[in-house]
Amino acid sequence: MLRVLLVLLALSPAMAAAQPPSPPPPATPHATLPTLVPSPGDPGNADEVVLPSKPAAILRGTAIWDEGFNALKGAFRRIEEELARAAIPPAGRPLTVFVETDDLGFHYEAMIPIAAIPEGRSNLSEGVVFGTTPAGPALRFAYKEPYEDIDSLYETITAYLDAKGVTAKDAFIEEYVTDLTEPTDPNLEVNVFVQPK
Repeated sequence: MLRVLLVLLALSPAMAAAQPPSPPPPATPHATLPTLVPSPGDPGNADEVVLPSKPAAILRGTAIWDEGFNALKGAFRRIEEELARAAIPPAGRPLTVFVETDDLGFHYEAMIPIAAIPEGRSNLSEGVVFGTTPAGPALRFAYKEPYEDIDSLYETITAYLDAKGVTAKDAFIEEYVTDLTEPTDPNLEVNVFVQPK
């Protein structure tokens, strides 16, 4: 598009000025992509929900806590780029499954739901594979604060599980209702899902 515009400007400045270039096609607006559970969560309560199994593009990785936010942003950017190259649109909000954590960092699976896995394919590119999102009964905890303060939510979750006598699976799931921009973004919305054993 830019090359065509430059040619037009070189050939006929008057014609180019009279006919401005058409805007590029809009990217899929993230805000319109559905969450795993359509109804919004209440930040003051835990909701009992059932997570559907959805096809997804998945990137596995590790990160230390201090670099975790940027690692996840980078993982989602890579998945989105690979999906765009394959002309596969996202069909849901990005999510992270924290499969293992310790004092230093964590192992994760970054996922972006898609409508369907292309027939006969198990991976999108080197490192980005196809799979499904976690499914089954879960407790949803809605969070609307900066990501840098999300530890307070996990403390609340731990206290809630202890009080209710719920034994949870080791993996926690974060679904990003709004885009990850900065760790200090006060408008961030995250659904955290905990699945009972």
